[in-house]
Amino acid sequence: MSERLKMVGTELVSERYRDLELSPDSAMLRMLLEGQQRAFSAVSAALPDLENALRQMLGRLRGGRGRLLYVGAGTSGRLAVLDGVELGPTFGWPDDRLVLILAGGASFARAEEAAEDDQAAARKAIEEAGCGPDDVVLALAASGSTPFTLAAVETARRLGALTIGFANNPGTQLLQKAELGILLDTGPEVLAGSTRLAAGTSQKMALNLLSTALMVRLGKVFHGQMVDVRATNAKLRRRAVAILVDVTGCSREEALAALQKTGYRVKPAVLVVKGMDPEAAEAALERHGGDLHAVLETGRGERKPAEAKG
Repeated sequence: MSERLKMVGTELVSERYRDLELSPDSAMLRMLLEGQQRAFSAVSAALPDLENALRQMLGRLRGGRGRLLYVGAGTSGRLAVLDGVELGPTFGWPDDRLVLILAGGASFARAEEAAEDDQAAARKAIEEAGCGPDDVVLALAASGSTPFTLAAVETARRLGALTIGFANNPGTQLLQKAELGILLDTGPEVLAGSTRLAAGTSQKMALNLLSTALMVRLGKVFHGQMVDVRATNAKLRRRAVAILVDVTGCSREEALAALQKTGYRVKPAVLVVKGMDPEAAEAALERHGGDLHAVLETGRGERKPAEAKG
């Protein structure tokens, strides 16, 4: 069998794009966009697998115990880290429940492509993270055969964690070794082998969908708003005010007053606007696992019926 036939899909040369560099600018850009459109199709086809992954992740992460571990090498690893680091600012995901494991170290400033072969480093990183049965490991490798990522998944699964592998080639080891394998079948790249293109886009999309859906189901979204946002700068404080005005209908002045009482935490501020004191708001959220809908529903159920007039 020729070497070309042995190559996985993301490494193959597409005859359609063989003369990419000879094409006019407009045609070249259109070809590159065609490749990106395949990423959308690949993620669409994977929606049932993403839904299954979401259900299983919730089983580990509800109740405030489990952690999310993102694992990868090269472009896939950097995309994994990018998704993970956004969970804190956007959804208030605790720093101690997030572990980022990038081959060669979690640095975006310098590519460490040779590190993707270091299986011992992967095993050590998973073990030192204290990975266990409450945890969820999201592992990415476009090829589906990156040694670092495979070793991390094998170790995490042995330690009882839920392992979810994302790969862009069917039948590859990562899809087989992970407890849940999610295929994002993007096929040959417009620029042969450059998985920062369609494969990378599909990975970014799939992670965005899965992590956002997870945070929604964990009660970190209310009326389509990021009510667990960390208001750590002026822009985000303005956003917190706008969110509170939107979801409660209060004035900007009322929103500011409530947020100042709660340290610019939107969820308890919603309850303050509705008449609770800050301590009671915090306690109610604690009792209901941070689910604002549940707190408000309970409050309605506990209200005494209005006395009949007349």
